Amino acid sequence: MSWLVLVLSGVLEAVWATALGRSEGMTRLAPTVTFFLALGLSMAGLAYAMRSIPVGTAYAVWVGIGAVLTVTYAMVTGEETASLAKILLLGGIVGCVVGLKLLP
Repeated sequence: MSWLVLVLSGVLEAVWATALGRSEGMTRLAPTVTFFLALGLSMAGLAYAMRSIPVGTAYAVWVGIGAVLTVTYAMVTGEETASLAKILLLGGIVGCVVGLKLLP
């Protein structure tokens, strides 16, 4: 259960990071509200997961999922350019996150 909560918290990290960027300095209501809700849920999920997953592993997985999804979303929406190098580097992050889960 902790791993599922951690993955969902990583997804919420991407949500709050994207919402923060769209809030225009927290001057737009909907993205600002989305930011705070996603941030709170993401942190609560991370805290829950850390009860049974080592802090270093949990944090690295959480950040990795959030970073990969945030950049991928930005590339898909055209806010950031996509390149083979970026895609390969994102794949490396995913590989490292999976490795952290698989290794004892």
